[in-house]
Amino acid sequence: MIDSPPQLALTIQKAIGKANRGSAPSSADIRRWAQAALQAGDAEVTVRLVGATEGRELNRDFRGKDYATNVLTFVYDEGEDLRGGTDAPLTGDLVLCVPVVVRESAEQGKPLAAHFAHLIVHGLLHLQGYDHEDSDEAEEMEALETRILAELGYPDPYAERSA
Repeated sequence: MIDSPPQLALTIQKAIGKANRGSAPSSADIRRWAQAALQAGDAEVTVRLVGATEGRELNRDFRGKDYATNVLTFVYDEGEDLRGGTDAPLTGDLVLCVPVVVRESAEQGKPLAAHFAHLIVHGLLHLQGYDHEDSDEAEEMEALETRILAELGYPDPYAERSA
């Protein structure tokens, strides 16, 4: 029997004003990036694209940091070992702050789509239990991100750090 790929139930919310709409990725791209990052089984995920005000409020309220950040990950199965293989679908939310992603993309000289793809992949891996709190975890997570992004046709997002 052939194993089927993990199933992704994805909801995309675009809570952004007109100024950010042209910079937001398409729903099809978000779905493709999220599906590519899904490693640990089936998942139910909401990706919410927000402006700077909501991004800042969420970062302040949930992380105690009073600025808008590029991506926030909210995991709803926190107590389970998600990489250990569970029958219950993974559930969580990713919140991407569009103006921050746009600014970072320009500052880093990266194509906007590549930066959005990286952050979706990064956030989905966090949902699945990957982390970068110590150097071994960071190395594992970054290698996986780099491989997934290469499969999607994007360059290594960490390449400039080793140059």
